[in-house]
Amino acid sequence: MSTTAPDRPRAAASLSPTLDPRERARLERSIVMPRARTLITIPLVVVALFWSFAGAEFDFLKLGEGTVNMGDFLARLFPPTWDKFGTIAALLIETLQMAIVGTVLGTVLSLVMAFGAASNIAPRWLYYPCRWLMNVIRSLPELVFALMFVSAVGLGPFAGILAMTVGSVGSIGKVFAEAMESVDESPIIAMRAVGASRRQVVQYGVLPQAAPLLVSYTLLLFEGNVRGATILGMVGAGGIGLELTTAMRMYDYGHLSAIVICIIVLVTVIDQVSALIRRKIT
Repeated sequence: MSTTAPDRPRAAASLSPTLDPRERARLERSIVMPRARTLITIPLVVVALFWSFAGAEFDFLKLGEGTVNMGDFLARLFPPTWDKFGTIAALLIETLQMAIVGTVLGTVLSLVMAFGAASNIAPRWLYYPCRWLMNVIRSLPELVFALMFVSAVGLGPFAGILAMTVGSVGSIGKVFAEAMESVDESPIIAMRAVGASRRQVVQYGVLPQAAPLLVSYTLLLFEGNVRGATILGMVGAGGIGLELTTAMRMYDYGHLSAIVICIIVLVTVIDQVSALIRRKIT
């Protein structure tokens, strides 16, 4: 039996694909006209940006003039000299060891602090002191902690490890707490409804959901500690940083270039390994 003319649009409509309501809402949001609040915010952001440029004395002309000097400095770095490669390798190993120990200690302390700084699992009397303590630690750079620990325990990698450990609590502890706060609340509510203790809620309801993020952030912390250890060495806190500073002060550009190349290689290898691990767990 042939389809009549009125039935053809109906048949065509039944054969056309239907759009998911959530996808339709997403597409419609992308073409919504800016609100008045957004139109007011944009000029304020532009004004704040120009105000910051002026206050920070950012000068494009001076940057262009300095490009010549930067090019001259980079030209002096080549060719690198490898006669002290043994010293560089030993100090890079020390830097790596500092980063490993500092990351492990910092992760453990940050995780303990995060339990008290996560609003969905911590009581109020514990939540605010933990958040306040992390804000205080995060407001101070690791170089300040390194100088403090150098004066306390002397020169060497031990001071750098302590500085990285304390600095990690302020930065990664906050991220750990926010990862725990972002988990799905449904399992937590269900566990509390059946009488689960706070420890059981954390162990079976929060940690399994937040574990991929916690591991990913720990790897990022390790990468940052490897780079940070090179800076801490400049104030005598161990690692390759002191050798780097010495080469710069002695104008030993070939040795400086070799150090920089070795640091780049080490950080690149660690970044690739970390990215591989993150792909496996996410």
